[in-house]
Amino acid sequence: MKYEEAREFIRKSDEFGWRPGLETITELMRRLGNPQDELRVIHVAGTNGKGSVSAFIAYILATGGYRVGRYISPSVFSYREKIMINSRGDYIQGYIQKDNTPQDEISQDTSLQDSILWDAIPRETVARAVDIIKPACEAMVKEGFAHPTSFEIETAMAFLYFLWEKTDYAVLEVGLGGRLDATNIIKRPLLSVITSISMDHVGILGDTIEKIAKEKAGIIKEGVPVITCAQDPRVISVLNERAGRLQAPFHISDPARLCNIRYSLEGTEFSHIQGNITQQYKICLLGQYQPANAQLAIEAVKLLFRDVTETTLRKGLLLAKWPGRFELIHKNPYIIIDGAHNEAAAVTLRKSIEIYFTNHRIIYIIGILADKDYRSILRITVPLAKAVIAVTPDNRRALPSHELAGEAGAYCDKVYDARNMDNALAIALREAGSDGVIIAFGSLFCLSSLVNALKVRKDDKDDR
Repeated sequence: MKYEEAREFIRKSDEFGWRPGLETITELMRRLGNPQDELRVIHVAGTNGKGSVSAFIAYILATGGYRVGRYISPSVFSYREKIMINSRGDYIQGYIQKDNTPQDEISQDTSLQDSILWDAIPRETVARAVDIIKPACEAMVKEGFAHPTSFEIETAMAFLYFLWEKTDYAVLEVGLGGRLDATNIIKRPLLSVITSISMDHVGILGDTIEKIAKEKAGIIKEGVPVITCAQDPRVISVLNERAGRLQAPFHISDPARLCNIRYSLEGTEFSHIQGNITQQYKICLLGQYQPANAQLAIEAVKLLFRDVTETTLRKGLLLAKWPGRFELIHKNPYIIIDGAHNEAAAVTLRKSIEIYFTNHRIIYIIGILADKDYRSILRITVPLAKAVIAVTPDNRRALPSHELAGEAGAYCDKVYDARNMDNALAIALREAGSDGVIIAFGSLFCLSSLVNALKVRKDDKDDR
């Protein structure tokens, strides 16, 4: 099978519909020999922050000398980036076991900023995996089972790839919810990590914060440690109840241990207190919420490795990258892209804008899906903007740009219906001039089109 044929098979799999539950993925994995049972997994769920926390954990483990698989959803710039493994030989050996680096040198050492490289699953491996998965899917349908969805097939592909490549650890990001997510086929992860939970996907997960928390809590397994961040007491109550019932040690990352936060566009520095010791860290990921995500990752890794060194933690956090999350992609003018797509994420996006760009002229490019709470997102964010430019994401669930523009008009006097990203970028650059700030957000499906449009404009300028 060729790569293009494999991709087409995966795409068409959603035409068969989705049957809620783990029955389909369980049967598929059984026919594939249950490769997931041979992996050492860190399982990460949550509404906001799970991608960043997964990235921090994966980079720390890779810096410690381990071969790490990453499974993320959704991808932003490339289909194959959903499934990644750090390159062989590009990590720093030995830091989990031994640390001889003086503390004052660690925070200043940026020589390794590009030393952790991640390889997306090769095209030939996608084809190889689907060659195995497709006959299993066809046999399942003949025997009365549901046809696996594209996400279930991709999850199976990730498990096969991580096993074939002999990864030491796999960091799995839940696709949707937790309890019924295909990644929850994992019987006994090493650790369950649950990030901030808020209202999202209410039509599927439930219309109250407690119902959504219950779905996310579904990844908690008997006897397996679980760690979460400080958040809504109703969420903590749901998580703690399930953890207690399953005798899973329950940990909460205490925000009081996070202090001395200093934000800049060059990175964020913060202190983390544990006992009588205060450690200093720096991260390159921007955003008001990233220090808390980094803290959760630090404490998660410390649950896994009691002897993890400060060198490993510092270097891993410093090297961590996560595209599309309050990411600065251009200067003069500044252009930021962010995946804020629900009310809680909109609140943190607004806080980040107020931290980094006080007294700047803000121009938004917004594209969003119709099943999101876009009215709340606009109410929270748009009052900061001097201009709003609406686009239609390339997704069947997209909210048409003219409808989005109409809603945004309640909060901003200057609103454009640009329809597509090429038009939006041209308008945004004109509105921004040399001192404005362009912030594109709403749907991850829009971000790659903005990056491509920006590249085309840059290439055209270079040609002239």
